[in-house]
Amino acid sequence: MELEIVIRLLLAAFWGALIGAEREYRGKAAGLRTTIMISVGACFFTFMSQWIGGAGNPDRIASNIVTGLGFLCAGVIFRSDNNVSGITTAATIWSVAAVSMGVGAGYYFAAACAAIMILSILTLLTFLQDKIDFINEHKTLRITFKRSDSGHVRCKELFSTYNVKSKLITQHRNLDHIVLEWQIHGSKKSIDSLYAALLQDPVFEELVL
Repeated sequence: MELEIVIRLLLAAFWGALIGAEREYRGKAAGLRTTIMISVGACFFTFMSQWIGGAGNPDRIASNIVTGLGFLCAGVIFRSDNNVSGITTAATIWSVAAVSMGVGAGYYFAAACAAIMILSILTLLTFLQDKIDFINEHKTLRITFKRSDSGHVRCKELFSTYNVKSKLITQHRNLDHIVLEWQIHGSKKSIDSLYAALLQDPVFEELVL
């Protein structure tokens, strides 16, 4: 029994380390040590659930792992302006815990399949995601210009010229300037060309992409 416990904990640490290494390589919030800790912890909680709950209630603790992980996942999701980051890392934490629960319960093959699938999604599908972004990127563009200039009209002209679709999100005015915030999307080439044209246009004083 003792050897089986060690094997399960080591397997949980192994799968957690593999997935965590990918997150560490990409500089994400939940890196190598974090995913290993989550993996080993979830595995041990599954042990305790089986031991404490007994045959009649083996999910006594394990059923609360998913709920408890929600707080941890929320901690790696960041929102700034109209951008949200960390959702993939949060989903990875959740998935790693599921793999480790499978190991803790003794379902080695299912846990291995799930871990390999998670790694495949994080690595192989990144290439596909980059291709999709190259074809159609989504960006938030903030533009500042003087109230006396026709910046809004000029923006629409440039968007049309470079085939970039746009949606005005916010508009702020003060004594001297107007700040427009646009949600734009188009090919990477189109957005890069648009940004270069905006930088050269004397109407716009400040750009944030």
